Amino acid sequence: MSCAFSLLESCHLPCSRYLSTTFRFSRGWYQMQRPIKHKTLCLCRNVQTFACELVKASYVPTPQTKPKDQSLAKVETIGAFQKLPMVMPSVDIFQSASRKAKRVLPTKGIANVAKRERNRGAKQLDALMKELAVPLRGYIENFPKRIYLHPYERSLIELTFGAGNYEEVLKKVDALRKKVVSVGKEHASLCAKSLSKKEAEERLTEGLEKLQEIFKCEGQAIDDLLYIAKTLRAMPVVDLEMPTLCLVGAPNVGKSSLVRLLSTGKPEVCNYPFTTRGILMGHITLDYQHFQVTDTPGLLKRCDEDRNNLEKLTLAVLSHLPTAILYVHDLSGQCGMSPSDQFMIYKEISERFGNHLWLDVISKCDLLKESPVVFITEDREVDHLELVKYRKIGPEGALHVSVKNEDGIDKLKKKVHELLMAQMERIKSKRIQDNIEVA
Repeated sequence: MSCAFSLLESCHLPCSRYLSTTFRFSRGWYQMQRPIKHKTLCLCRNVQTFACELVKASYVPTPQTKPKDQSLAKVETIGAFQKLPMVMPSVDIFQSASRKAKRVLPTKGIANVAKRERNRGAKQLDALMKELAVPLRGYIENFPKRIYLHPYERSLIELTFGAGNYEEVLKKVDALRKKVVSVGKEHASLCAKSLSKKEAEERLTEGLEKLQEIFKCEGQAIDDLLYIAKTLRAMPVVDLEMPTLCLVGAPNVGKSSLVRLLSTGKPEVCNYPFTTRGILMGHITLDYQHFQVTDTPGLLKRCDEDRNNLEKLTLAVLSHLPTAILYVHDLSGQCGMSPSDQFMIYKEISERFGNHLWLDVISKCDLLKESPVVFITEDREVDHLELVKYRKIGPEGALHVSVKNEDGIDKLKKKVHELLMAQMERIKSKRIQDNIEVA
């Protein structure tokens, strides 16, 4: 019994504690010869671990792999815009902070009126400074840096707000926070050094007015950040693990009409170029499987340096997202772009993104005539055989559809399903390859 008790005590008693010479148990008294100091049972924190694999009924140690850099993992993910913090308008931030600061009372037990007033003023200015600075610091910390974003999201920020504007707004918010902290501490210190009640009240009023003036003059940065957060949060979420069909083509060729027909997306459909002013997302459910459909702004015949941000947005989707391409052509002349110009754009995009899965569609086939449409600006005597063939029937293997008469729609849906299933296999094989490289 004494041995068991000694072991128990050695596990639980600290090293500075001594056992008494006598102990009382349920069945009598037990006498010990002398006081004994028992060392505490300590566990080593730095325990070396290793992994083992089973080989022929024996464990063989295997070296552990170091985890990858966390910053690299952040770059590969997408969906940071939906995690942005809620930004309050600058007016609301100041009004809320002012109400909380006015409720701050002086420290209890101060009998002297002047001391009590300067204590109250200093505490209120300090409280106002903190109530203004804390939310701003939260915005700076929780808005992601561009280097940690997915390349697609980085492109969205640059094309939506302009190069460098996102970082510039965050810098202005941080500068406002630093200025609020500096001015708040300065006036709180001046108020705490006041010699009379009247002087303390004047210092308090002066500090409150100064902080209000700063927020009024430089608070526009917070409102700009609020606009950025609302815009980014409203952008469609793209699931990189879900097969995506991206509709590409010249403006007004019928991409949005096909998106409305194929998916749950409801983009605007009008008879003028650049109806689609952003990335619009819809979803398809085929055989209990879910897919994504993306409508993109139209492309014009010009070099990348002359493209507007809407066209660059389309190129960003194709460059950074694993999508299958449904390229839409309009040979009827109704879109406002000649077939020869569409052919040049098509050749450029097909060469640049030829590694994507591809399906060509000729829209508005109910408007096609026996003779090909030739614009007055085009050369009728062109001897480019591929262009002549394109004017008549479009690219080889292209589907002819009509949203108005629903001609070829069933065949299009079947082809789209096959294309997306092939895209799903690509995603699975890439995931397996990535796992092998990590292992």
